[in-house]
Amino acid sequence: MKCDRCDNPAAYTRKYSGEKLCSQCFSKSIVRKTAKTISKYNMIKHNELVAVAVSGGKDSLALLKIIKEMAQTHSFRIMAITIDEGIPGYRNAALEIVEILCDELNVEHKVYAYKDLFELTLDEALDLRDNEKTSSCSICGTLRRRAIDYAAKDIGADVIATGHNLDDTLQTFVINMLSGDTTKIGWMDPDTSTNDLRKIKPFCEIYESEIVFYAFTNDMPFQSEPCPHMNEGIRTEIREFLNSLETQHSGIKNNLYQSILKVSE
Repeated sequence: MKCDRCDNPAAYTRKYSGEKLCSQCFSKSIVRKTAKTISKYNMIKHNELVAVAVSGGKDSLALLKIIKEMAQTHSFRIMAITIDEGIPGYRNAALEIVEILCDELNVEHKVYAYKDLFELTLDEALDLRDNEKTSSCSICGTLRRRAIDYAAKDIGADVIATGHNLDDTLQTFVINMLSGDTTKIGWMDPDTSTNDLRKIKPFCEIYESEIVFYAFTNDMPFQSEPCPHMNEGIRTEIREFLNSLETQHSGIKNNLYQSILKVSE
């Protein structure tokens, strides 16, 4: 099969659209879609400093690479920040990957550790929890958001960019619905232009599977080992459920995402 945009062999097929793309055209499409999302929601403004939260996973590393490309032709600056939860045997490997990419891209990078900010690591925080039903993801999420906010203020950033993709948004929506936390649905609008410190998700309209292929086709090393605490929550089950639906009904994730936008309004 040939690429629909050039004469090179196709390497990826978007099942929901039927489009066949070679590696180069696919990568360009991801960059264009990211730029379009940033423009549509006015995510980054003239001469702003963007703090790119980089964990070492595929999404955040891909975002850093793409935003760095955009910064070279647009009037904004970037800096990478990484939050170190202090998880033994997990975070250190990711930090090395982030450092390597930041050096390659010539991007300044700062690390902020739970231990320094809160005087305890994630594991120490989990040992102190009163209710065992409170998942580690819930505790870690709260600490991470506070740490990212602190990091952004510390470097004087105007915007915080995270690598959350379309799948992440769908999963969070379903989790909020199942837990009865309906107030958070209103926070899911990607337009945060009225906030003092804006938190943007430039990948919010891109499938996770496409970010995976972007990373592979661009030879980007990333941490594939999952967090040792990830199976404590329900997110993994929801991810598998939504992936199963998408396999049987191509494009259903896009449909759900559009519904989320309407509901969040």
